Amino acid sequence: MGLKRLMRCCCCCIAKQQADDEDKIDFGGGNVHVVTSKEDWDQKIAEANKDGKIVVANFSASWCGPCRVISPVYAEMSQTYPQLMFLTIDVDELMEFSSSWDIRATPTFFFLKNGQQVDKLVGANKPELEKKVGAVAGASSQADAAGSKTV
Repeated sequence: MGLKRLMRCCCCCIAKQQADDEDKIDFGGGNVHVVTSKEDWDQKIAEANKDGKIVVANFSASWCGPCRVISPVYAEMSQTYPQLMFLTIDVDELMEFSSSWDIRATPTFFFLKNGQQVDKLVGANKPELEKKVGAVAGASSQADAAGSKTV
């Protein structure tokens, strides 16, 4: 930031600029796949369907405080539950796509099986997210076990 710009800005503007610079957070930690296009989404959903994985899709925004708080928890879950596919969609990067999912708040988590919604969670409620992810992971593991017994 140049000196002339500093002189024209109040301390609030400078703090906002620094916050804007810090807004560039990485939603992709752990085994989380960051979706950057509709084609990328379609490819990941097809991959999950082929592998029999349930998808956990996190619609987030870099400026969203609760999204920032839940992001490391989400990344950790992606490592704990490799039988699931974890996706993150930045609602600002993919506005039209996010609108098609009727996102009204961030974060919003969708749980998809064979491309169809089986559950949803709005907000950064860590205990509820852990409960729902654990439930779908358990259902996924039971389906895998049942499938392997019949082979």
